[in-house]
Amino acid sequence: MPFDALGRRLELSEPPRRIVSLVPSLTEWLFSVGLGERVVGVTDYCIEPAAALAGLPRLRGAKNPDRVRIVALQPDLVIADQEENRERDVLALTAAGIPVYVTAIRSVADVPEQLEPLARMLGVAERAAPALEDLRAAISAAEQALPATPRPSIAFIWRDPWMAVGAETYAGDLLRLCGAANLAAQLPGRYPRAPLDAFLALRPEVIVLPSEPYAFSERDLDAFTPFADVPAVRDGRIALCDGMLLTWPGPRTRVALQALRQVIGLR
Repeated sequence: MPFDALGRRLELSEPPRRIVSLVPSLTEWLFSVGLGERVVGVTDYCIEPAAALAGLPRLRGAKNPDRVRIVALQPDLVIADQEENRERDVLALTAAGIPVYVTAIRSVADVPEQLEPLARMLGVAERAAPALEDLRAAISAAEQALPATPRPSIAFIWRDPWMAVGAETYAGDLLRLCGAANLAAQLPGRYPRAPLDAFLALRPEVIVLPSEPYAFSERDLDAFTPFADVPAVRDGRIALCDGMLLTWPGPRTRVALQALRQVIGLR
């Protein structure tokens, strides 16, 4: 049996038949590799594939899962993520006798590296392999196509307080592979918080506003009006984008490597 991202070996006698997913992106991946019929519970934020998820038990959010209902579902496996889920929930479910497999995807390369052993444990290694190999090839191609001069960029994920994608994050590495120099990585924390003027003092040439976790929209563009001397504002390079492309590792990653390159302004 493989080790999870916390270095724990899960001892399962056979591939799990009843799976609870506490990570929206991993829920989508489970369905993409043909395991939808085994999924018996998901979070309120697991929204894709929408039609297939209709009627499944909803177990609150990633940060406050309904542990009593999860135990009652008698899953053979719970899938969680180190960033999305709380350690105390993982430990509580483990103490209740439920195996919990934890991922920790902090780079684009982590996606195939961590999904591959998970696929083996779930008994779908052959089915998952082609997409994972295609993703590895896309990552390699993106590395080779990196511009000599990356475009200074900031991708916000929240406002009030303003928060941006920082270092050692999947989204930050995705931006790098799409030709961005992530200016927010200069600030402390994986998701730095600062007043908007402090972020814009870094002089980004591109500002990315995703639709989640904060639902940025055109009404948020007014916040940047006072900063007309900032290159991104001056040149009209404030881009609204699909938040799932930026923050959902898995089946969307290959598409994101192309789409976000266009958002950054590269072809």
